[in-house]
Amino acid sequence: MMQRSKIDRLVKLGMLTGLSIILVYAIHFPIFPSASFLEYDMADVPILIGTFLYGPWWGLALTGVVSVLQWLLVSPQSLWVGAVMHFCATGAYVVAAGLIYGSKRTRAGALIGMAVGSVLQTLMMVPMNLIFTVHFFGVPKETVLALLPTAIIPFNAIKTVANSLITFLLYKRVSKLFERNLLERRPPLTPEE
Repeated sequence: MMQRSKIDRLVKLGMLTGLSIILVYAIHFPIFPSASFLEYDMADVPILIGTFLYGPWWGLALTGVVSVLQWLLVSPQSLWVGAVMHFCATGAYVVAAGLIYGSKRTRAGALIGMAVGSVLQTLMMVPMNLIFTVHFFGVPKETVLALLPTAIIPFNAIKTVANSLITFLLYKRVSKLFERNLLERRPPLTPEE
C-alpha cells in the first residue's frame, strides 16, 4: 500500500512537471517593451501547487526537474545558466512558501507564504543577474545595474505576484482532484439494463 502511495505521488508530480513545461510553451510574453527578453510565463504555478500539496522539499525537487527540462526543451540557448537561475529563484520561493504553509495550513498561511516567497524570488534575481548575466552572457555590469530598478525587479515582482494569485485561485480545485488515488482499483463498469 505504501509503495502504491509513493508511485501515485510520483505520477502526480510528473503530471505537474509536464504541465509546467506545456505552460512555458503556451503562455509567454514580454511585460516591458524596453526589456522584451524578460517574458512572463506560468511555469511556476504547477510547481507552487506541488509544493502546497506535498511540501517544500518535493517542491524543490520539482523545481530542479522543471529547470533542467526547460533548459533542454525550451531554451537551450541559455545553456545551464538559465536552469541555475530558475532553480535558485523559484527554489527560494518554494522553500519559503512551503515551510510557512506547512506550519499553518490556512488561507492566511498560504497568502503569507506566497508573499514571503515572492519577495525572496524577486530579491534572488538581483544577484543572479549580476553574476550570471554579467559573467556568462557578457552583458556589461552597468547595463544590468541600470535595468535592475527599471525592468528586472519590477518584472520579477509582477511575475511572482501574478503566479501567486493564479496558484491561490486554482489550488483548492486542483487539490481536490489530486486527493484521488490514481492507482486505486475501481470496480468494473456494469452495463445498464
